[in-house]
Amino acid sequence: MSRLDLVVRARRVVRDAGEQAAAVGVQDGRIAEIAPYDATLDAAEELQLDDGEVLLPGLVDSHVHVNDPGRTDWEGFTSATRAAAAGGVTTIVDMPLNSIPPTCDVAALTLKWKTAETQAYVDIGFWGGAIPGNLHDLRPLHDAGVFGYKCFLLHSGVDEFPPLDAAQLAAAMREIASFDGLLIVHAEDAHRIDTATAPAGASYRAFLESRPRSAENEAVAQVVDLARRTGCRVHILHVSSVEVLPLIAAARSDGVRITAETCPHYLTFAAEDIPDGATQYKCCPPIREAANRDVLWEGLRGGTIDQVVSDHSPSTVDLKQLDTGDFATAWGGIASLQLGLAAVWTEACRRGFTLTDVVRWMAAAPAAQTGLSTKGAVKVGYDADLCVFAPDETFTVDARQLQHKNAITPYDGRTLTGVVRSTWLRGRRVDIAAEPRGRLLTRGER
Repeated sequence: MSRLDLVVRARRVVRDAGEQAAAVGVQDGRIAEIAPYDATLDAAEELQLDDGEVLLPGLVDSHVHVNDPGRTDWEGFTSATRAAAAGGVTTIVDMPLNSIPPTCDVAALTLKWKTAETQAYVDIGFWGGAIPGNLHDLRPLHDAGVFGYKCFLLHSGVDEFPPLDAAQLAAAMREIASFDGLLIVHAEDAHRIDTATAPAGASYRAFLESRPRSAENEAVAQVVDLARRTGCRVHILHVSSVEVLPLIAAARSDGVRITAETCPHYLTFAAEDIPDGATQYKCCPPIREAANRDVLWEGLRGGTIDQVVSDHSPSTVDLKQLDTGDFATAWGGIASLQLGLAAVWTEACRRGFTLTDVVRWMAAAPAAQTGLSTKGAVKVGYDADLCVFAPDETFTVDARQLQHKNAITPYDGRTLTGVVRSTWLRGRRVDIAAEPRGRLLTRGER
């Protein structure tokens, strides 16, 4: 019998310290050995990468709205995990909304598990939700294995997932801190948005003004203050306003346990380039100006922003109101799960970043934040979740060819750099035409 199940040889393997030539040996779904490129290794299967291909760890996307069960016409576990695999993502963590019911108690989590278990082409973990009235459900959800709790500080967009007011937020943080859980926050202040200029039809500028930076800034300041007082671990979702970066950095230097993410669309697009009526670009918080985008990149460079995840928030095409272009009524969410790696690499490489940086933001950091201790790196003992990536190859996005259930994305027609050649889950190539082999993950498992 062969000692190893698989050996992957690559002139470029992205590891923590940078790129190196290596032979990666896999046994029983884990990385068993990392040897010099020309080492003699006995294996049942060998994969030799071309000189134009790079071996990456499979990405971890901890911000995905699968919408299943309940809104499976928007997405679903089959289509979402196929899209993830096509984009080099081997683990997703599903948000507690916009499924029906939202994952706000153990019964809803159990329903998620039953729904997902036969559809997972990649591994899936689950966030719980913190909403008014479910304080007593937070500890049971923790014990059942959720990775943490998401909350909103303003209307979430769906009535079944209401926001927390200031007192409820404080109570939730005290409860979550009592068992060292993690609260992840959609940080926009409801009062600031309620008193801002209302969005006006097809005008993108009016929509942008309706979600001012001040709303994000004040919400982050509130979360930081409560985290300081309660000791709760917190994570700021989808940072779009660069004005929150000093707040986060100062809090962290003071010992507040806070992390932050941004998303490919905030790093790619700019408000000045979005045409009126182009509601495929609508998301909340909104895509801001080019100068703001450039400072977000500096936030990544300096480490204030820890990670980049998709915030894949799809919907049916009709909900995007493309016929009217009305930003006030269109669904706010961007579908990008399959495209995140290419979108980020396209911008990163021209700004002087390396694939090692991209892997840190899109694999290692999300794995660390969620406690997935065997994901996000090419290391001995880690899951053999791998992505074969051609970083110099370009392609033009055709939304109709994506694995997403609905063919709408602001990336449609955009030329991106970097092509995923294959994705491997625990040492086996993911075949989206075959039976799914993904696992359902719980917090803390190895």
